[in-house]
Amino acid sequence: MRYSVRIFSLLVLVTFLAGGILGAAPALADGPSFDCGKARLSAEKAICADPQLSAIDVLMSKAFKDFEPAFGGDKRMIARGLIADRNACGGDTACIVSAQNNALQTYGNAQSWVQDYNIALMGKKALEAAAHNPAGTDQPLPLGIGQCASTHIETLTTRLGDDPLETAGPEAGSAATFTNGGTAVSYDREPGLVASKVGEPVEMCLISIPRDCPKDDERGRVYYGIDLAIKGSWALPDSQHLCGGA
Repeated sequence: MRYSVRIFSLLVLVTFLAGGILGAAPALADGPSFDCGKARLSAEKAICADPQLSAIDVLMSKAFKDFEPAFGGDKRMIARGLIADRNACGGDTACIVSAQNNALQTYGNAQSWVQDYNIALMGKKALEAAAHNPAGTDQPLPLGIGQCASTHIETLTTRLGDDPLETAGPEAGSAATFTNGGTAVSYDREPGLVASKVGEPVEMCLISIPRDCPKDDERGRVYYGIDLAIKGSWALPDSQHLCGGA
């Protein structure tokens, strides 16, 4: 079974949502923080051409000045990793915003409008990616920010995996596993997961990679997911604790 009709409808909805979020965003500052006359990379050129991306870049630059790594790392090395994530996006706006939002969260200056804009654009990208994949496709777990993959729900349980999610109380949290090895965990009863069923097709996109972490601790990657059968979506980490947690 293909989901082209549903996907088209969702694309219209998410495009409308993105427009509404931009209308609610604060006045855009001059930017970006770098000289556009010297921009050479595709990501840099995309930022220079987009007022929203430019405004977020200014926020990142300001936030970096007060940033102190949580685990004693080199703040400039962390910043280089975050910039590398951004540059790997090329001209992909949804990917760039994900990388920028990840940087703002790392620097301790998360902005609600940037988060909302990130989710709206990534939702649109996920649906576009799903529309080009054959029904039943199962692809490897995304490794880079902005990358998407088709998969299916393997399990839906409470946060600790003790009971089925469908019958559990709200205090038990939520968890899901996917047939490509991905996971999603929440301390809350996540509506998008609660409405889903095992076996349903999902498009998942990596939107955050923690960079301010202890060595070799890679927990806390955040994936946007959308159940293509029931239109529910979520943005959740792959573990109960982010890197450096208990």
